[in-house]
This record gives sequence, C-alpha cells and structure tokens, in this order.
Amino acid sequence: MSRIPESDYVQLNDGLTLHYQEAGMGDAVLFIHGSGPGASGYSNFKGNYPVFAEAGYRAIVPDLPGYGLSDKPDTEYTLDFFVDAMLGLLGKLSISKVTLVGNSLGGAIAIKMALDHPELVEKLILMAPGGLMPKEQYYQQMEGIQKMGAAFAAGELVEPANMKRLLGLQLFDESQITDDIVNERVAIVLEQPACVLSTMQVSVLTDRLSELQCPILGFWGMNDKFCPVSGVQTMMERCSNIRFNMLSECGHWVMVEHAKLFNRECVDFLKD
Repeated sequence: MSRIPESDYVQLNDGLTLHYQEAGMGDAVLFIHGSGPGASGYSNFKGNYPVFAEAGYRAIVPDLPGYGLSDKPDTEYTLDFFVDAMLGLLGKLSISKVTLVGNSLGGAIAIKMALDHPELVEKLILMAPGGLMPKEQYYQQMEGIQKMGAAFAAGELVEPANMKRLLGLQLFDESQITDDIVNERVAIVLEQPACVLSTMQVSVLTDRLSELQCPILGFWGMNDKFCPVSGVQTMMERCSNIRFNMLSECGHWVMVEHAKLFNRECVDFLKD
C-alpha cells in the first residue's frame, strides 16, 4: 500500500512530534492541510509546494497532530490545539515571518494564527476555510461533512473502495482520485484514533474577521460539498485587502483540481 514519503521530524516543547516536508529556500510559506480522514500535508499539497519552492520560497508542509506521520495523541482536537502545534513548529524552525496557505480546517487554523499573531503572518492564502459557522450547521447543510463523519465513525474507510467514494465528494471531477491518493489515506486512517474527528472543535471566527490585517487571497469551488460557498461573501464583507477566485466545475480541493491556476495565482500574489 502506498504511503506518504517520510521526511523530517521535530519535537515540540510539549513533547509532541510533528512530521513535515520541506523544499526550497527564501521567504517561508507554511501549508496547513484539512481534516479529512487519512489526510496529510503531502496528500493535500504534493502538486503545489514544489512549485512554490521552484519560485524561490521555503515551502514547509507539516502533518497536523492526529494526521499523516505526526503523533496522534488521545486528546481533544480543538482549534487552539492545532494553532499551538503550528506555532511550535515555526518556533523550532526559527521562522519569525510566514505566509500561511490553508484549506478547510487548515484555513481556520491559518485565520486564527493571523488573528492572534498578526506580527507573524505576512499573507494568507485560503481555500474554502472552515470556522465561518458552527459545526452543527456544517453537518446540517453539507453532504460531504455528513458522509465523512458517518463513514469514519463506522470504520468504513479502512476499505479502499469506501475511501475512494468519500474522496470523490471532494472533487467535481472524481476521475482525479488516483489509487495512490486512496492508498496514502487508508494507510493513515488505520492509525488514527476516533478522537481525531469525534472531539474536533473549531471556533466560529466570523465576528473577528475584520481584525485581519494582512493581504488575503482566497479560492472556493462552486461545487464544494464540505464548506458552503456562501463563505466567500462572509469573508468579502468582513475583511479588507482581500480577493477571491470562485471556480465553476470545482469542488473542495481547488489546489488539486485546478493546480496550475492555483499555483500561478498564489506565486503572483506572493510576489506582489
């Protein structure tokens, strides 16, 4: 079974060990992945971070705690828990300024980091970020969230066929879900404790969005089944210095489904 490639590890001050990929030299860009079962930084961003590195940036792609090859403690997976882990990673890597790239849960983590540590975050790149409505509303409104939670809780995602069906909900074009992607995720799911998703709590950040001070570039697929596209209007109304790309024939993974456009727009944004 395919596994994500093993790269570098760092132990944080609280004893938590994180795994991460790194490529390139220059200004730092931290890629923060989403919360899907079996997710990892590499799985989410393997078609993106090498392009950033080639463009002259230091691309850092961690596995969040509970995901990838990072530690998976039996604890509560709150937004602050993830934020503290990312801050700890940046500290260990001696990074004092960074651009954050986050999708879904990773977008919520990036927003919270920028709100709480504006001196650290130079720019934000967000793809269908979470944290814009209560958890219950996501489950009530979004087919992908409903099916993901039920399949993980039932232990169905250890079977590649079931994982492939779930991942197909992430994209408009399901044919882009390769066997390698499926197998990478199944290998991680086999090691994930139930608490990774069952205890996850993401604060609603909407009322604080006006506090964001850095430039923001956003992406959202019109066919997203996990985070409602109404989030675009929420962010555009409340944030300054922001622009969004809304894509037709696109699901939750803009950076996968439209990688060339995503990479080009992001590199141009970083160079502005």
